[in-house]
Amino acid sequence: MDTTLHDPIVGQVLDGRYRVDARIAVGGMATVYRAVDTRLDRVLALKVMHPALAADVAFVERFIREAKSVARLAHPNVVAVFDQGAQGAYVYLAMEYVAGCTLRDVLRERGALQPRAALDILEPVLAALGAAHRAGFVHRDMKPENVLIGEDGRVKVADFGLVRAVGDVTNTTGTVLGTVSYLAPEQIEYGTSDTRVDVYACGVVLHEMLTGAKPHGGDTPAQVLYRHLNEDVPAPSAAVPGLAAELDELVAAATARDPERRPDDAVALLARARVARAALSDVQLDAVPPRARATAVAGAENRTAVIPRRVLPAEEQVHHTSRLEMPPPGPPPTGPRRRVAVPRRGIVAAVVAVLLVLGVGAGVWYINSGQFTRVPSLLGQSEQEARKRLADAGLDAKVTKDFSETVERGTVISSDPGPRTRIRGDGPVTLVISRGPEIVQVPDVTGVPLAEARRALKQAGLAAGIVTREFDEQTAQGAVVSSSPVAGTDVRPDSGVALVVSKGSPVDMPDVTGESVSEATTELEQAGLKVRIAAVQVNSPEDEGTVARQSAAEGSQLARGDTVTLTVSKGPRLVSVPDVVGETTDRARSLLEAAGFVVEIDRGFPFLGSTVAEQSVDGGDEAPEGSTITIKTEGL
Repeated sequence: MDTTLHDPIVGQVLDGRYRVDARIAVGGMATVYRAVDTRLDRVLALKVMHPALAADVAFVERFIREAKSVARLAHPNVVAVFDQGAQGAYVYLAMEYVAGCTLRDVLRERGALQPRAALDILEPVLAALGAAHRAGFVHRDMKPENVLIGEDGRVKVADFGLVRAVGDVTNTTGTVLGTVSYLAPEQIEYGTSDTRVDVYACGVVLHEMLTGAKPHGGDTPAQVLYRHLNEDVPAPSAAVPGLAAELDELVAAATARDPERRPDDAVALLARARVARAALSDVQLDAVPPRARATAVAGAENRTAVIPRRVLPAEEQVHHTSRLEMPPPGPPPTGPRRRVAVPRRGIVAAVVAVLLVLGVGAGVWYINSGQFTRVPSLLGQSEQEARKRLADAGLDAKVTKDFSETVERGTVISSDPGPRTRIRGDGPVTLVISRGPEIVQVPDVTGVPLAEARRALKQAGLAAGIVTREFDEQTAQGAVVSSSPVAGTDVRPDSGVALVVSKGSPVDMPDVTGESVSEATTELEQAGLKVRIAAVQVNSPEDEGTVARQSAAEGSQLARGDTVTLTVSKGPRLVSVPDVVGETTDRARSLLEAAGFVVEIDRGFPFLGSTVAEQSVDGGDEAPEGSTITIKTEGL
């Protein structure tokens, strides 16, 4: 059944311009429709925020920020945004319409992809994200559903609805936005997002393309989050034996749990992806994977969710009764009153009656006084201390933040209700936490190690933005060379500060091809580099057991501690020599060179011969590829 028939917006013309024809997809924040721009007569996609969210100013601001952010990118691999507007309860974006499918559709239909296809999709995705990263934006919700593949084969990144400027607030307190299967550990644990969370998500997507399954499964989102925090993403070759080691290394680099070990942004990851592709043979690139054994995890994983930072275990939760339970009163006495002796048993009954009256009194006290709690004094305390005091008093806490010139950042400015106020039940009490002065100065972190610089920025009420690395002979490796804005600049609290970190003095990469593995390793280690030997050996003109190729080109500049991968030669490949006797010298040269040989010509006296009389290796015999074949011509 066509559900668009029941959608009230289908058939309408928004802003007198956009005719809504059909519903395409429904998401957590908005619904996407196919529409026609009646002014320009072109088909486009209309993304309309759910009316229930349009009343939320924060959601609307984020929605509008998407339009402004994406419109600034203007990249061929980013779904373009043409217009933004509102009509009544409908807030919308007019976007490029991409006829085709999503990467999720492809994975659901085909399972694992060949490495060549996976890289063909990954590279334009990284190009799009790289443009966003260099423009100062982070996507924060990369997943196969947001990768569109057009009918013409073009790949585009969509749904920048969670995009955030790196210079804006980079912390998310209380909740984490994103899809659980693709969240980076720092998003889950601290709520922080910079360009490296997109790098992590792309590594997970690459793993899924190569294997047909997400790296971390689970029956609930919590199980998936736990595995992202505590387990490395497994190598794709563990699920699909035979995948090249270079692909395993690419996934491992992108999904390192420590963000400092990942490429800095999508541009850096794209460079690594291209190096990995260049190292693979056609056979490795076109390896046909088995049908995916698992194309989806529990549905709870695939939703874009708002995940609480922490839920108290049952034993820490405080429960309160809402009424006082009392036994029903006995029936009233009947008949004439008589003076009777009170036995001992009657005295006990009288005492019980008195206690019962006292019990009623206690109940009245509970209802009128015991249900109320006085708010403790919290002013000047840290947020953590204030929360604990409220919890000890059986009260819940809500937190808002505001600027203060006099109250230290992170401490309580005021509470609502105020100190000593009596409130019913378990609260809640709203705490106003100081964000410090409305304007703060960027501290001087030059020459300081990156981790220490991050702490200094956080203490000042700022956040580390994009981190780039450059060679600098005057600054120790790993220390900050400069910041933007520079030290002493007045900025708003929670602003991002971009840092340039020193890679130390550059190391010029020597040429070690043709050297023995031990000689090459010694030379590189003495230069301050680390050495890795590739698991797969290759045929090459170099002697067997020597270095056939190196991952960094001769003369390129590396940082101390960088790793260079050496591939060992299996020796030249043996190739069948063509029979060129009787051929002209030009024809003979062409045949031999096409077979991979170097040709030398020995012309017979008086040097006018043009027909081959002899060849140094007989036709049909084998010789090492790249070796020299001498042909001799006959004289006249």
